[in-house]
Amino acid sequence: MLNDASTDNPEEPPSSGRLHSLKMFRSAGRGPWADFPDADWNDWHWQLKHRITTLERLQQLLPTLTREEHAGTLLANHKLALAITPYFFNLIDPTDECCPIRRQVIPRIEETNTAPWELSDPCGEDSHSPVPGLVHRYPDRVLFLVTDRCAAYCRYCTRSRLVSNASGYDFHPDFDRQIDYIRRTPAVRDVLLSGGDPLLLSDARLDELLGRLRAIPHVEFLRIGTRIPIFLPQRITPALCAILRRHHPLFVSIHSNHPRELSTEVREALGRLADAGVPLGNQSVLLRYVNDDPIVMRALVHKLLLCRVKPYYLYQCDLIAGSAHLRSSVRRGLEIMEQLRGHTTGYAVPQYVIDAPGGGGKVPVNPEYVLSRNADRLVFRNFEGRIFEYPEASDGTPRQKPPARIPEPELV
Repeated sequence: MLNDASTDNPEEPPSSGRLHSLKMFRSAGRGPWADFPDADWNDWHWQLKHRITTLERLQQLLPTLTREEHAGTLLANHKLALAITPYFFNLIDPTDECCPIRRQVIPRIEETNTAPWELSDPCGEDSHSPVPGLVHRYPDRVLFLVTDRCAAYCRYCTRSRLVSNASGYDFHPDFDRQIDYIRRTPAVRDVLLSGGDPLLLSDARLDELLGRLRAIPHVEFLRIGTRIPIFLPQRITPALCAILRRHHPLFVSIHSNHPRELSTEVREALGRLADAGVPLGNQSVLLRYVNDDPIVMRALVHKLLLCRVKPYYLYQCDLIAGSAHLRSSVRRGLEIMEQLRGHTTGYAVPQYVIDAPGGGGKVPVNPEYVLSRNADRLVFRNFEGRIFEYPEASDGTPRQKPPARIPEPELV
């Protein structure tokens, strides 16, 4: 049985098989669905139809369910629905109670515990919503919420108040009102489609929506935030990629937290998007016993680059109600960033951020490299801990004046 998080050392992950398969790509396999034809398994509609959504089905497929998971699943639909695609379920190690895939999608009774500082809307999105389903927090960009449905539900979801309709939020996007606000607001040059997951929309619906946004002159580029390539890679069809190609410049941010999620199926799906000219970035959430380990995070970012995805953000887990058992410390996050910066290519290093509680937006959090600064110089350290000085005047100009004339190079 998984130990109660409150009794564990928060900085020491439990011993488990979570370090397996960090580098090699492998298929999720069919598991209990081995007898179904390829045409069914590879059909994203079939995957959605056969999601695990009840305690009875979960117990059939995962007899090692713990007491905490059993109790959490009984109550799940009062807060955030249970849903796991067959494909993603097959990534779970049924013998490992600390499996990083399992911790992300199987409810636990700890979700019912709410600390005084936790919030139902930790990022203050509702207070920055000029029309329902649209968040305008930054000057030149908006968050366009298109649906409250996902292929599977992350147990740390920032929008658990909204997605799956388990909490009675009663979210109904109104595309006409949302698009009208964007059209009337010339400052908006960047539109991020999120939800729920935009790629659950039908091809025709998504094509229409992207086309309407692209027709607004001051909207310069579009973004889609999605976990579909990770939960449901079968959805990334050639037809979908052709639609996305028509609406460039268009960027896609995926959400992967552990290297085991990057299977051969996911790599192929991401390759189809990249071949369609879609720039890909990844947003991870720092999660306790999932990826709060330098070895795991380094394996993740390296595999992302092999999948043609740039690690973009590493989020400190939001103060969403009931997520304390999944939340790692900022101190741990900074330690991980120290083990990335300088120890691997800069392309593999995401920006570590905290989404300021209450609606302050993303704030970068970095290890301290600048040690001191005065009127003459800047003193800083590198990734090895070596100390360096950079001479500089108080106004920011170099201390030494350049020569009156730069000598001509000697000809040889």
